[in-house]
Amino acid sequence: MKICMLCYRGNPYSGGQGIYLKYVAEELARQGHEVHAIVGPPYPSKMDGVKVHHIHNNEYYVRKGLKIINSDSPFDILRPLNAYEYLSTRLGAFSEISAFSFRAFLKIRELLRHISFDVIHDNQCIGYGLLLMRSFGIPVVATIHHPLSVDLENALERASSFANRMKGVMFYPILMQRLVSKRLDHVITVSEDSKRRINSDFGVPMEKQTVVYNGLDESIFRPIPGVGKKKGKMLFVGNVEDGKKGFVYLLKALTMVKSDLRLTVVDGGSPHRRLAGALIERLGLGGRIEFTGKTDTSSLVRHYCESEMVVVPSVYEGFGFPAAEAMACGVPVIASDGGALPEVVGEAGVIVPARDERALACAIDGLYSDRKLMRRLGSEGNARVLKEFNWTRAVERMVSVFRSLA
Repeated sequence: MKICMLCYRGNPYSGGQGIYLKYVAEELARQGHEVHAIVGPPYPSKMDGVKVHHIHNNEYYVRKGLKIINSDSPFDILRPLNAYEYLSTRLGAFSEISAFSFRAFLKIRELLRHISFDVIHDNQCIGYGLLLMRSFGIPVVATIHHPLSVDLENALERASSFANRMKGVMFYPILMQRLVSKRLDHVITVSEDSKRRINSDFGVPMEKQTVVYNGLDESIFRPIPGVGKKKGKMLFVGNVEDGKKGFVYLLKALTMVKSDLRLTVVDGGSPHRRLAGALIERLGLGGRIEFTGKTDTSSLVRHYCESEMVVVPSVYEGFGFPAAEAMACGVPVIASDGGALPEVVGEAGVIVPARDERALACAIDGLYSDRKLMRRLGSEGNARVLKEFNWTRAVERMVSVFRSLA
């Protein structure tokens, strides 16, 4: 098949959408399909077998002051899409994805002069431009990892003032994604829990959705021979300032943990630890927590393999890569029941109620005191990932959806 993939931020290090793009696109190419990826900045490095087309934007959301002016073309900001993106971002809206969808529509229209695509596959953008793409007579499919309404709920829950609540409402394009997702030919999602939330929050019928579990690269995420456990090392992987990740509950649990454990945090090296840093100081946990800063994939795998356990206390996960990655590395996992985590972990880990720091502390102490259980869960987790979560199987199922539509 000739497949056009869309991703508004294409680099794997800019978020989960870039990782998903890389593995899906490369696996599609390995299975013999012709794959074109239309991507926004930050752009991905070369993807094997994939033709990449760059969509430029001026990154108005992240640029401030005079940095918004393009020195080579100072009047560029007056172009309709640029003006829309600039003005809307000044009001606090995250319009990068809707602007990308319009630019992608124009790019596909140009490519269709030479290429006859069988399907257009969007990754988590779900912008108005996708509705324009349906005029090409080509099936338009989107992967929705989870509905943005989940993020908005979390932002409103954590907001300390009415002004902050309004910022959250302005930021998340819930209405756009609700309108667009219902009008697409099909939606792929990554868990049964996400499927239910997309149905209830966005109104997409269950029969217009297909669950395709994410995969993992088993050549990367695996036990490393010769790397031993560091006594008392417990690992958390995720953005500590993202309320969905439940880091605050892990910190509170740590004050109740009786075992001699130290927490290592891999959070991408984000400089914005304002809320987490204040809570760590207030709880007096500075001596029990280490932040790794920015780390590459090989270092991340080493952290997994050195850890005695990994804790995933998320309030909500559409899938939960850290849990699956830890299991692939043979590390026992304690996870909350937030979203799809019970689907991912299955019987190969310990599940506790989300937002319950006491239950989390008890689970940590209980698991750490049972070395036999730790070894068994590590082995069962590795076997579960190898069986259930691989990109070859995931992409084969996606292609069957594409063929049924085409």
